[in-house]
Amino acid sequence: MKTSAALDRISPSPTLAITSRVMELKREGIDVIGLGAGEPDFDTPDFVKDAAIQAIRDGKTKYTNVDGTPELKAAIAAKFKRDNDLDYTAQQISVNVGGKHTLFNALVATLDAGDEVIVPAPYWVSYPDVVQFAGATPVVVQAGAAQNYKLSPDALEAAITPRTKWVILNSPSNPTGMAYTAAELNALGEVLLRHPHVWVFADDMYEHIVYDGFEFATMAQVVPELYERTLTVNGCSKAYAMTGWRIGFAGGAPWLIKAMGKLQSQSTSNPCSIAQAAATAALNGDQSFLAERNTAFQSRRDLVVSMLNQINGVTCPRPEGAFYVYPEISGLIGRSTPAGKRIETDTDFVGYLLDDARVAAVQGVAFGLSPAMRISYATSEGLLREACERIQTACAALR
Repeated sequence: MKTSAALDRISPSPTLAITSRVMELKREGIDVIGLGAGEPDFDTPDFVKDAAIQAIRDGKTKYTNVDGTPELKAAIAAKFKRDNDLDYTAQQISVNVGGKHTLFNALVATLDAGDEVIVPAPYWVSYPDVVQFAGATPVVVQAGAAQNYKLSPDALEAAITPRTKWVILNSPSNPTGMAYTAAELNALGEVLLRHPHVWVFADDMYEHIVYDGFEFATMAQVVPELYERTLTVNGCSKAYAMTGWRIGFAGGAPWLIKAMGKLQSQSTSNPCSIAQAAATAALNGDQSFLAERNTAFQSRRDLVVSMLNQINGVTCPRPEGAFYVYPEISGLIGRSTPAGKRIETDTDFVGYLLDDARVAAVQGVAFGLSPAMRISYATSEGLLREACERIQTACAALR
């Protein structure tokens, strides 16, 4: 017995590996500050937890429809209309076990060997691996600091071939926090309108976490002609601090939603019935807490960006959303640690931070663009200040 060829095409998630390592160190009593996890430190709102408790008391503990309860689908449809001015029926909505499951279902249900998926880099670590698991080829298009970490229309045009099935657009981005304006989406949409065989996977998971008055937009909203070719993806994990509840969802063409449901019927079956009840309450309930939390996130962003930009050799752009920064660290490459080890890569650098400064970040190579690192500021300002001071001290010690 050996593992399958499909499994051999993927690697374990580097972000989850960092999180696991931090947990191990903390269990050993080591004072480590984890800035690797993409998880809000806020708690799930009480009204959402109350809805879950009530669902248990009401006996909503049985199987549900494979791809979501009617109540949750109605709440999702209302959310898409309220927030994005998009109309979806129940037959156009899929509910999955988190956003990663939505990605998996959509790609595995539509890709064959020889197909291509355009993945702008920096990218969320799961995008290329799921494409490869499905037997297709990720076409990684560099979108570096000079492009403000966004895919340009010219780069998109150049990457499209007759084999292209999907382009993945994540806004605001994990790992950079950069977000596409409506005008930028419209420019990309003009390219896609010339290539009717290419579909859009619009990953909007961080939609509600934006700053400085940024106005969020999504492709099917901005370019209605692409509505039938766009899978609009979202979930409850980030904005509602429900990472562990595992609820992702999408709106798209009925045939695609049906195909995703077919795959889900033979894998996970329905998402947890209790989590679905909680998600229904989250989407239907008072949304005012989102702005309050964004105020806290924005303050943390400003602190981290300011402190990192004080480091010689580090350049940290100011993101428009999400809760990550993606500082460029080329100025640190080639330096040596106090122990005499030469920093050759961003992997070397984050290893040095963890071992010497007890701060956990994720190396840029995991996201397809080096030398850089991703830092999550979804933790308290006190811890962030202490972490940045440790990073400053560690960098100052390099020679």
